[in-house]
Amino acid sequence: MRWPRPGRRPAPRARHDRTAAVPRAAAPHILALLPAHNEAERIAAAIAALHRQERPPHRIVVVADNCTDATAATARANGATVIESRDNRHKKAGALNQALGRFLTALDDTDMVLVQDADTMLQPSFLASALAAMDTTVGAVGGIFYGEKGGGLLGALQRIEFHRYAREIARRESRADVLTGTATLFRVATLREVRRARLDGLIGGGASYYSLASLTEDDEITKAVKTLGYRTVSPPGCGVVTEVMISLPKLWHQRLRWQRGALENLRDYGWTRVTAPYFLRQGFMGLSVLFLALYLVFTGWMLARGKPEFTPFWIAVGLVFVVEKAVTARGAGWKSQVLAGTLAVELAYDMFQHAVYIRSLWDMARRREEHWRAT
Repeated sequence: MRWPRPGRRPAPRARHDRTAAVPRAAAPHILALLPAHNEAERIAAAIAALHRQERPPHRIVVVADNCTDATAATARANGATVIESRDNRHKKAGALNQALGRFLTALDDTDMVLVQDADTMLQPSFLASALAAMDTTVGAVGGIFYGEKGGGLLGALQRIEFHRYAREIARRESRADVLTGTATLFRVATLREVRRARLDGLIGGGASYYSLASLTEDDEITKAVKTLGYRTVSPPGCGVVTEVMISLPKLWHQRLRWQRGALENLRDYGWTRVTAPYFLRQGFMGLSVLFLALYLVFTGWMLARGKPEFTPFWIAVGLVFVVEKAVTARGAGWKSQVLAGTLAVELAYDMFQHAVYIRSLWDMARRREEHWRAT
């Protein structure tokens, strides 16, 4: 499905001093929304982490979406309000749109909505840090996600990956490329503006808050918020701990959905000032796939010719890569640094990611429909 091309772009918003506070007479009301599908085992921990916030939300609402387990009962027992989605066939985005349509009418533009996954636990400083980052140029504040313990080798590789992404955000002065679905704090005015822009045809994705046409609603709404002229940030203190995939099939389906969704969102938005960096990033990903393939072919050719020669120059180059891998995995612990320093295991993980990228491009070229799968 291709979204309608906008006839005109929203006018860029005037940029103000980043430290300027949003004027309001009182502290904003914070509504926490947790869409949940069969999360009875994890929902209690997610709610407890919200109660432990330095700046706790005023209301916690669990949106039970087609649940067949004890998610609703467990949420109520832990102090949350529970509503159930009705006739929802659009997964998380559809459940959130129903909840937002129900609750936003009672909120002011300066109030806040936290959208959080039911399998995620927020750092106690999350909401306080997110509110502090909400100056007049910021439309939403996303979390910095870290992987939970466990999952064996596959879990360790995901934790290393997430720590590197957190390091990258810190080096970019907290600029967030994606308002992660694990946890994001929105200003109510921003959500209303997104919906109004969809209704006016300025951006695609339907006629509500979250796009029903995207496999990755968090990536799409990031582009929507940025297209309206706002910044998206993930400041220190906004850490979250989320689930890691414990099997290759689950990881494959998760990453295929992420990658395919990102590519389709770029296709639907087209080349703009907002999407240009994302297009370039996808291009660099393609180059890395090509270069790694050439490296493996060349290495295989050298081995086929006989014993390869090891020169001091190439040994030094290899050591630079080892050091870089180990240093950037530092936040994940010394065991992860040792794992990263071996290079071979992470090389296999990179090849897995490249396979996801190639499969996504192939499926898009064949116009093969990708379905949302619970992971």
